[in-house]
Amino acid sequence: MTARTLLICDDSNMARKQLLRALPADWPVTIVQATNGLEAMALLRQQPVDVMLLDLTMPEMDGYQVLSAVKEEGLSCKIIVVSGDVQEQAVARVMQLGALAFVQKPADPDVLKATLERLGLLQSSPTALATHAPLDEVSISFNDAFREVINVSMGRAAALLARVLGVFVQLPVPNVSLFEVGELHMALADAQRGDGLTAVCQGFIGGGIAGEALLLFHDSEVSDMAKLMHWFAKDYSEMEMLLDLSTVLIGACLSGVAEQVDVSFSQGHPTLLGQHSSIAELIRLNQARWKTTLAVEVSYSIEGHDIHFDLLLLFTEDSVALLSKKLDYLMN
Repeated sequence: MTARTLLICDDSNMARKQLLRALPADWPVTIVQATNGLEAMALLRQQPVDVMLLDLTMPEMDGYQVLSAVKEEGLSCKIIVVSGDVQEQAVARVMQLGALAFVQKPADPDVLKATLERLGLLQSSPTALATHAPLDEVSISFNDAFREVINVSMGRAAALLARVLGVFVQLPVPNVSLFEVGELHMALADAQRGDGLTAVCQGFIGGGIAGEALLLFHDSEVSDMAKLMHWFAKDYSEMEMLLDLSTVLIGACLSGVAEQVDVSFSQGHPTLLGQHSSIAELIRLNQARWKTTLAVEVSYSIEGHDIHFDLLLLFTEDSVALLSKKLDYLMN
């Protein structure tokens, strides 16, 4: 039996390594890898590929675009989506575009094996050997590992938000960087787009890991968000709406992080840091607290509405070493 060719397409080194670990050890496949949709399409056009494990949230060309292109070009490849975007609409969309199955990140080996068996793709042979890439050759940086943790967490938060609001949430590739306060100022300024901002802050701590979650709302979009949430009661203010929405979104994202790094976070009450403020003013008011921080930025958008908001997770500098230890088993 000739070994199948398996293409793993994901922009994260850690996600690809996790998939390599999750594959059945006796599955006779030759593995090729792509870091985005453009690379995947180039490989599909150059050589026969039997099976592809495809991420959705990627730069250059995302998974939805790959599925559409494969369908339009009539390329022969069985595609299983492996993604942290677990919104019901996301699953439905990829199936409509031709995916054969959806597996939630991080891929559970038993679930992946059962999926391959169900699709008739898992066939072993004593004469066809697997040529998996050696795991120790895949180098994983802290930023890459933590970005994948955030990718999974933001997908779970988006799924909850989608259910609450009855919408589809568009997810970006998250940014993970270590910032001094001046650099954080510049990064946040990119998100302002000229509007005044209202910011909700919620502290968290667990297992020695601490920080603050900051949710930034553009003032021009707050009323649209309130309408979307159908909260028109006279005794229910926009501020209360923002605080409640922040609790839902921040809580879901932190819960996803906590589960993956095996800690339990305690969360403070959400507070309004600034209302109708500029980024410069928010930084001025809080620079003593933030100093050097590990900053995670996720920019959510609501499809079909001109609504965007930015979630920042600001971890203390001391938390980085503890997070690195927690992620060590994934990085090595």
